[in-house]
Amino acid sequence: MIVPVDITHVLPIAVEAGVRILEVYQNEDMQVNWKADASPLTLADRRSHEWIAQSLRSRYPDIPLLSEEEEALEYQQRRNWHTLWIVDPLDGTKEFIKRNGEFTVNIGLVHQQVPVAGVVYLPVHDIAYVAQDGWGAYRLRECRQVMNRIQSVDDFCRYGEKLPLAGTHERLTVAVSRSHMAPETAEFLAALERNWGSEVHPVTLGSTIKMCQVAEGVVDLYPRHGPTMEWDTAAGEAIIRYAGGVVIQATDRRPLTYNKENLRNPHFLALRPGFAHHVLP
Repeated sequence: MIVPVDITHVLPIAVEAGVRILEVYQNEDMQVNWKADASPLTLADRRSHEWIAQSLRSRYPDIPLLSEEEEALEYQQRRNWHTLWIVDPLDGTKEFIKRNGEFTVNIGLVHQQVPVAGVVYLPVHDIAYVAQDGWGAYRLRECRQVMNRIQSVDDFCRYGEKLPLAGTHERLTVAVSRSHMAPETAEFLAALERNWGSEVHPVTLGSTIKMCQVAEGVVDLYPRHGPTMEWDTAAGEAIIRYAGGVVIQATDRRPLTYNKENLRNPHFLALRPGFAHHVLP
C-alpha cells in the first residue's frame, strides 16, 4: 500500500517529545500521579502527549489519533477510522520513574487495522527505530545530531542501519518484561526449553525496547502474557514487521489487529526475522 505520510517528518516529532521528557527526567520533581488502573502518570507523559498530539494534528489534520494519555472515543465513533495514529507518549513510565533509561516514545501509523509505519525513540540513548511499509526498518543513532539531515528514505540508508542487524544464535535468547513478568511467561519459557532442547537465555528489558531488540535480531523472541494496550505495541510491531519479523497472538498464532472495540491486546509473541516457528510450545 501507499502510506499516506512521510515517516521522515514524524521522526523529529518523536525526538522533540524525547527532549521534553528528558527535561522532566533530569528534574527532581517528576510530578507522579496515579491513574484509575493504578498505572503511573508523570509530567513527562503529559508534556510528550501534548507535543505529539499538537504536531500530528497540525501536519496531518485528516488522520485521527488514539493516545494513551487522551480519552478514547467510543467505538461507534472510531470504527470507520481506516487510518489512524496510535501513540504512547512515554512507554515505560515505571522505568522512567526508576531512572533506568528504559523508556520510549512510540508513534505508530495503522491502516486497515495493520501497522504500516512507526517510530520508536529512546530519549536517554538518543536512538530511534523507524519503519515504513515499502522500504523496511532502520536503526538511527545520535538522532539529535543527524535528524536535520534526514529528508528522505535514502538518508536513512546513509545515516542509519538497516534491520535486522544480527542473525541466528547458538542459544535461544528471549526478552522478558522488567516490570510485568507474568506466571504464564515462566511456564512458556519452561515449555520452550523442552522444545528447544537446551537452556533458554532470558534478557530483562523495559518498554518497547524489547520489540526493538527483536527487530534487530539481538533476541529471538518476546513473549508477552501480561496486559498491554494497542498503544504499547503499534509502533513496535511496525518496526518488527518491516524488519522481516512477525507479531502473533500467543493462543491461535493469528496477527494482532488494531482500533478494536476493546483496545486491550491479547497475549502475543514477537518473533525475530527468520525465527524457527516450530520450536514454539
